[in-house]
Amino acid sequence: MGPTTRRRQLGAELKRLRDLKGLNLEVAGEAAGVSRATVNRYESNRGPVKWLVVDALCRAYGTTDEERAALVSLAKNAKVQGWWQSYHDAIPGWITPLLTLEDEAVEECHWANTYVPGLLQTRAYATAVIQAAEVRAAPELIERMVDVRMKRQEVLKRQPPPHLWAILDEAVVRRRVGSPEVMAEQLEHLATASGMPHITVQILPFSSGAHAAESTSFISIRGPEPSLDVVHLSNLSGALYLEKSGELERHRVVFEYLRSQALSTSETSSLLADLVREFTATARRER
Repeated sequence: MGPTTRRRQLGAELKRLRDLKGLNLEVAGEAAGVSRATVNRYESNRGPVKWLVVDALCRAYGTTDEERAALVSLAKNAKVQGWWQSYHDAIPGWITPLLTLEDEAVEECHWANTYVPGLLQTRAYATAVIQAAEVRAAPELIERMVDVRMKRQEVLKRQPPPHLWAILDEAVVRRRVGSPEVMAEQLEHLATASGMPHITVQILPFSSGAHAAESTSFISIRGPEPSLDVVHLSNLSGALYLEKSGELERHRVVFEYLRSQALSTSETSSLLADLVREFTATARRER
């Protein structure tokens, strides 16, 4: 397990043990010699953990020595560290959980209605997207942010890699981001990536009409265990991470509807090839 998975599993297990014992947060805290807020923080995966607190909670819940040792071990190894630590100047705090979750993901399902998902962007396309979003940022910072996006893609080279399933609104592949040459390169890259066994790309055509995803893009991340699944939503103010079973199920169902309405993989490849030719022709005309 990676550090994020360990931390989330620790929180889930502590909550399970407390519920099994029939204690509320306040009584559990009193029994372990900590505050109600501390118990809640450990269960909800907020902030660092101390193994001594975990040990005290386990004793309050009457766990076996083996269970206590296992949870203490999780606590000792729950400190999150990753490649993104060295890019702290170019990564907003709200995206760090996405990077840590993604680093351990088994599967990612992306619905994209504006841009190509970051994991599938070329460097030139990513640069154009980030420049548009960060209009006041210095060129050096833009470059660092693009470096982060390119580094993030290395998760797809992991062994075994996560399965990436991306459904793109047709607007995504028709919207001109950067120059026509940038778009032609990006769409060729999409076509190449979709030929890999662990990557599936589909396009939701305009002809499909109204669909279930309403107006927002989202990423459903499946972790090593069902209890570690999460949905990531982002906007101009930051990000939202959904973990409740009802929220996860709703997004799963929506993604299934989108998948049924989208073009097949072979139809998607044909459309991408057509669009590559169109953008290439446009590039020639504009020279």
